Amino acid sequence: MPQAKNLTRRQRALIEDLFTSAMNEEQVLAKHGVGNVLYSRWLADEQFVAEFERRMTQAYRSGRLILARYAIVAASKLVALTDCEKEEVARKSCLDIITLEDPTRTAPSDAAGDPSEAGPAELPPETARRILAALAAPPGDTQVTDS
Repeated sequence: MPQAKNLTRRQRALIEDLFTSAMNEEQVLAKHGVGNVLYSRWLADEQFVAEFERRMTQAYRSGRLILARYAIVAASKLVALTDCEKEEVARKSCLDIITLEDPTRTAPSDAAGDPSEAGPAELPPETARRILAALAAPPGDTQVTDS
């Protein structure tokens, strides 16, 4: 791990423990003998905050990578649940599938005015009503009425 400029060994060790140990923030501060006043001072230091933010970004990236790796497994299990004997479980998994958001889609604020990329896709009320009616229908009943 490259060392951040101008950070003391104690600051680097504290940041390392914050992101790699099983301890919570208070426990890490106590382990390193850092009180709230000193920690607040460190959080006002540009170099400390820059290293802290770099590690935070790295942690979130690592988390997204783990989620991406298991997305296929989770999707497969969700699809398998659509055949569950428990009707409520099957119904909920079907709803989860049809309302699933694409995590790679651009966020609304980044969509540059393109309404096709803004926010989660909403079904028209009539389509949603028909899907819910089909899911609520008894097994074997393939007819969905337009009432």
